Amino acid sequence: MLAAEVEDLIAHALAEDVGAGDLTTEAVVERGRRGRALVVQKAPGVVFGLDVAEAVFRRLDPAVGIERRRAEGEWLEEPPADVLALEGDARALLTGERVALNFLGHLSGVATVTAACVREVRGTGLEVLDTRKTIPGLRRLEKAAVAAGGGRNHRMGLWDAILVKDNHIALAGGVEEAVRRALASRPAGVPVEVECASRADIEAALRAGADRLLLDNMDAAELAEAAATVAGAAELEASGGITRSALKEIAASGVQSVSLGFLTHSAPALDLSMSVEPA
Repeated sequence: MLAAEVEDLIAHALAEDVGAGDLTTEAVVERGRRGRALVVQKAPGVVFGLDVAEAVFRRLDPAVGIERRRAEGEWLEEPPADVLALEGDARALLTGERVALNFLGHLSGVATVTAACVREVRGTGLEVLDTRKTIPGLRRLEKAAVAAGGGRNHRMGLWDAILVKDNHIALAGGVEEAVRRALASRPAGVPVEVECASRADIEAALRAGADRLLLDNMDAAELAEAAATVAGAAELEASGGITRSALKEIAASGVQSVSLGFLTHSAPALDLSMSVEPA
């Protein structure tokens, strides 16, 4: 079942695209005409977002017939491949096409980029995490796509985790004081993570008792040095300016995880298309 907020998002997307009506479809296709549609994946990658795409068509035609021809979360190596087969009101199929493909292409792109990064570090033990660098309104869907690609969700928002960053540190008067305050007020079971940009930050965070350190904009050699300094006293996360090509080197540095903003904010859409014919 889709969350109510996702249903609202679909309604907004359709209102944005359709407005007062689909002028072209209403002019060209007679009312009551039936159609068949086929959604095809045209590039290698992972499909994700079928629930959302299907919900777009069901909102326009509650009686539409839908057959899934690919399971979500599986990597397709050799396209093309059929993804969805639909049969229903031809006007509804045409009107919903772009909104459904926009959701499906974007979310599949996120899942595909994530899966590619997970493949890079397979067998190393390094976890691939997402961030809060998401498109406003799409966070839950994008993070679900990351999980479908084999990544792990870092935090959903400001409300479910503590991450003390540079601006918090500046306002608190230093790393130790910021961590001390966070530890004193955290909800039960919530670890305290702190951003560290230098060896001095790392040492201060350890003295204060931080559970997890986010090592910001450090290269592989600096990450390895940090791992040796920490020696298991806290979990380590690499972040900032990291590319897919650097992942194997980062995995060898001794950190436990890497967070990648580009999984959600820069993932190219997966190439999918839809064809419609008379039923």
